[in-house]
Amino acid sequence: MQRNRLVAMIEAAFFAAIALVLDLLPAIQIAPGLSISFSMVPIFIIAFRWGFKISFISGFIWGLLQVVTGDIYFLTIIQFLIEYFIAFAFIGFAGLFYPVVQKAVQQGNKKSAALWVIVAVFVGSLARYFWHFIAGVIFWGEYAPEGMSPVMYSLVMNGGTMIAVSILCSIVLLLLLSASKRLFIRKGAPAAASEPPVQ
Repeated sequence: MQRNRLVAMIEAAFFAAIALVLDLLPAIQIAPGLSISFSMVPIFIIAFRWGFKISFISGFIWGLLQVVTGDIYFLTIIQFLIEYFIAFAFIGFAGLFYPVVQKAVQQGNKKSAALWVIVAVFVGSLARYFWHFIAGVIFWGEYAPEGMSPVMYSLVMNGGTMIAVSILCSIVLLLLLSASKRLFIRKGAPAAASEPPVQ
């Protein structure tokens, strides 16, 4: 059990570092002021390998690494905490689908695995961008176009980004799943996810 915890934490940090590197790459511009990337993919992989707790920690580490490297921009301490720690950690909610993803992948049920991966990505993305939406309403509302309420502005910007990112990450993860399902199954994982992930 102790060894599993150590391996889990090493993977959490490693995949968070990969997420940071991917986040530093040029993003895909889909509209003025609206860009997307697949940098959340490593955190989703951790979610499918270890479950909620470890992916929550991995997302938190990713936010911490952004602070350490100076890849941040913030207005207030509260906004900083919301958007760089809470929001990133909440990607880990994709890990709630660890048991069904593991079961489908281990049993070779491609359709079921693909479905649950997409659902998990949507939930993890929604959990993250919910906090960006809140921060957008409270802290970024002054940047809303004239005549548009801060709520609608934040909903459009963060909602649009969340949907686009979910689609992009889902495509990348499905390609990875098709290429190598071993990436989604950690060594020593319970057969067919009959046991809970590391606590």
